[in-house]
Amino acid sequence: MSSGDHGSRHRGRAVRPLLLGLTIVVFLGGCARSRPTFDGKRAFADLQTQVDFGPRVPGDEAHRRCAQWLHAQLATYADSVTEQHFSGVIPGRLDSVGMINIIARFGTRAGRRVLLGAHWDTRPWADMDPDSTKWFQSFAGANDGASGVAVLLEIARGLDSIPPPVGVDLVLFDGEDAGDYGTTPGLWCQGSTYFAAHLPTRYEWVIVVDMVGDRDLYLPQEAYSLRLARPLADRVWSLAARLGETAFAAGRGPEVFDDHIPFLMRGIPAIDVIDFEYAPWHTTQDVADRCSPASLRSVGRVLIETLYSG
Repeated sequence: MSSGDHGSRHRGRAVRPLLLGLTIVVFLGGCARSRPTFDGKRAFADLQTQVDFGPRVPGDEAHRRCAQWLHAQLATYADSVTEQHFSGVIPGRLDSVGMINIIARFGTRAGRRVLLGAHWDTRPWADMDPDSTKWFQSFAGANDGASGVAVLLEIARGLDSIPPPVGVDLVLFDGEDAGDYGTTPGLWCQGSTYFAAHLPTRYEWVIVVDMVGDRDLYLPQEAYSLRLARPLADRVWSLAARLGETAFAAGRGPEVFDDHIPFLMRGIPAIDVIDFEYAPWHTTQDVADRCSPASLRSVGRVLIETLYSG
């Protein structure tokens, strides 16, 4: 992803994670509706498993093995899981690269549908590393990639245990992170761009989560989201405030060209939940120890409340 806000700390992108929570029972219209629990420790274990595969760079063996694992995990809980294969581009590679979006559907007969998305690939190079000798190394991508996926995997378990009031698609986008800084769109967000061009349904709204595992989570409202899908952004941040999730900060964050943009371009309300003040962004220090189960739980908790509150 890339950032168009030159006032942000980094020239490229920005990211901050959300925290998720417990089983909650609220009263809506006089009747109780239960929410599934969100287990931050279990989500963190999913983050660690992704990291253990190695850098998930499209075309590499770790990428192939992680795709198989993600498909198998989602198939345990979803009504259906499909893969969307397409040809992508990684600068410096002469041939096109096979990429895969993984789509898990819940409540397939529901008329109203919403989408939660995250990218599962890692950037091919640590080109923001303070050590220039590491700029062409791949890296773990614990927060930048694995954290959003970990949140969605744990939400999948909850959707299986307590069906939500709307149909939900969880989509893991490939090819998000091969762009050049300063280019919009360049080669960022290849998977979400392809998916949005071949929509299986018309979504009421889309929420993308990216870099939401930082131990020091900070989630202002991303600027494109606020400008182009403000009712959805305000609703999510209001629910976070009601739940006491203070990582969801009031105020405008930087502009981030991320996987929500292809949906906004098609007139679908879409927001990006991202912490762009993550110092190890695109460096070899983006490792699991820089992430926290509590941050994953905070974000997951807010997303669950968004899904189940109608």
